[in-house]
Amino acid sequence: MLQPSTRKPNALIHAASPYLLQHAYNPVDWLPWSTDALQKAQSENKLILVSIGYSACHWCHVMERECFEDIPTAEIMNAHFICIKVDREERPDIDQLYMSAVHLMGQRGGWPLNCIALPDGRPVYGGTYFPKNKWQQILLEIARIYKENKGELLDYAERLANGIRQTELFKISNDSNEITPKDLEDSIAAWKNEFDTEYGGPNRAPKFPLPSNYVCLLRYGFLANDASVKNHVQLSLDKMASGGIYDQIAGGFSRYSTDIWWKVPHFEKMLYDNAQLISLYAEASVAFGNERYAEVCKQTINWLQNELHNGQGGYYSALDADSEGIEGKFYLWTEDELQQLLNEDELFQFRKWYCLDAESFWEEGGAHILISKETSATSVEMKNIQTKLLKARNHRERPGTDDKIILSWNAMTASALADASRFLNEKEYLDLARKTVEFIEMNMMEPGYNLKRIWKNGKASIEGFLEDYVWLTRAYISLFLADFEKADFEKAIRLHTVTCSLFPEAGEGLLYFTRESEEVMVVRQLETADNVIPASNSILAENALLLAKLSGNVSLMNAASRMLKAVRRDVIGYGQGASQWIMLAMGMLYNPKELVVVGKGAHDFAKKQFRNYRPNISLICSENSQDWGLFSGRIAGSTPTFYLCEKGSCNLPVNSEEDLNKQLEAL
Repeated sequence: MLQPSTRKPNALIHAASPYLLQHAYNPVDWLPWSTDALQKAQSENKLILVSIGYSACHWCHVMERECFEDIPTAEIMNAHFICIKVDREERPDIDQLYMSAVHLMGQRGGWPLNCIALPDGRPVYGGTYFPKNKWQQILLEIARIYKENKGELLDYAERLANGIRQTELFKISNDSNEITPKDLEDSIAAWKNEFDTEYGGPNRAPKFPLPSNYVCLLRYGFLANDASVKNHVQLSLDKMASGGIYDQIAGGFSRYSTDIWWKVPHFEKMLYDNAQLISLYAEASVAFGNERYAEVCKQTINWLQNELHNGQGGYYSALDADSEGIEGKFYLWTEDELQQLLNEDELFQFRKWYCLDAESFWEEGGAHILISKETSATSVEMKNIQTKLLKARNHRERPGTDDKIILSWNAMTASALADASRFLNEKEYLDLARKTVEFIEMNMMEPGYNLKRIWKNGKASIEGFLEDYVWLTRAYISLFLADFEKADFEKAIRLHTVTCSLFPEAGEGLLYFTRESEEVMVVRQLETADNVIPASNSILAENALLLAKLSGNVSLMNAASRMLKAVRRDVIGYGQGASQWIMLAMGMLYNPKELVVVGKGAHDFAKKQFRNYRPNISLICSENSQDWGLFSGRIAGSTPTFYLCEKGSCNLPVNSEEDLNKQLEAL
């Protein structure tokens, strides 16, 4: 990029988004997404060029260097288009719209996402990365068609818009049948055909560490007693934790692996990936009794605190893949560097733990990606070596940090920290979770639970989307399940109620992604497919189920059932894209129970029970008598009393863990 002093900034110079600011000195006359930008396109009768990306995106940087910093290319863009830059993390609604259009055009989605649209915003062409010559040809050809045969583009835009509308309608199933255990069995059976039985994950590249998928398979493996699924989860978690996708020195996972071996990652690290992976590895550590998983969880939390924490309770969005203009340079090691840093004994130990051969070789500069040979917990000696390497690495030029705070991702992180506290019995993590929720409440929440999505430079902006509301609700639920504070439960109930009133319903209880008051471009988006981040509607439905179980509220249970029924076709047809919905179904179908413990010593009992993996049992405890939800009518005594409940009715209370275990064994 040319130095700012040699080039006049464009309108992005006033943006808060680090991604938009990266383009503020491009010769392209970029505008941020706004009503004014759209009106400018209409008043000048120009096509819109919408370019969407995010700050840690490697190929976004490549296209910027090749195209958006190139003056002849910029002149073409400025002459024929109103050029708008969008940070997908700030405006996922806009990203969803144009991503849907690209998929309907028969192209594979990704970022950068570049779409050309009519002055009213209806898309007519799109794709991802384009090399400079190809990009120039496309721009000139579409500009020519718009000038000479506008009707052709208008007709195509209307057909495409109708296709997007139909896609949204098809997300709601008209199937009148309830989901059954056989449906789930069939869905998982089809999913098994895509297991990589040698390296874990899917049997293709690239490989994304999709946490929701592995939590789903983990729970299914135990609830359905399916050894092949459990084995696949273990294999996948082992390979991810030992591969190059995991930062062996500091912790934390990169966004995805470019190969089938989990070896070569795209080195950007995203908050949303790592938050969910903390939850996954914490739960798996208990399910399998695996200390290595607990260590991965703890090391990743430590990385979060060191590299993404803003010092006030919030967490930044991402770390870039590049440093010194080279992808992954910050994370790679040459043999010469290692020999200079480590003594002979340490280097011997290092070679026992890590690959330093052709398997770990990186194509640039004779460097290696760190790949672990072991899956057991790290030794004290290895920790000392990691500390020494980390200290040396911290003197390198660091990758860029996207320092905006995103509400949903921070709520996701708070939920993960609460989960880690529960499964690993670490109170420190619960304290971190509470500080994150307090940061959100103080900085991103207005009266009446009105949420702002982004916080940057002391200022909150952009109305929260459904994703933000459901994940903060989930954070309150996770806090409650970790230490049973009534205030957390009450906040969860209130926020869930507010959410259902703020967002318009698409049908069958499913809610649109944007609020009623928000602008609608072509069609209001409905999110139902679980991806790297689960769908906002599947989290909404699972929140309803969890709150129903904790409160005994039948209407919430009915709402969750109704939403699940609406997506039955997706659950059966493509389980990988409906993992959170499958977990919702399992929470209803696989012998779900609630265990209520009241009396002195209840919390100590809970801490022990958290180490027993029973994904079909919801546990709530109170040291004192309380008159709400499942606690109603329970009298707290000097010792714990146990109530094992199902569908609103409970077994006879018992006062010893021995008698409780007999009831649990009878399940």
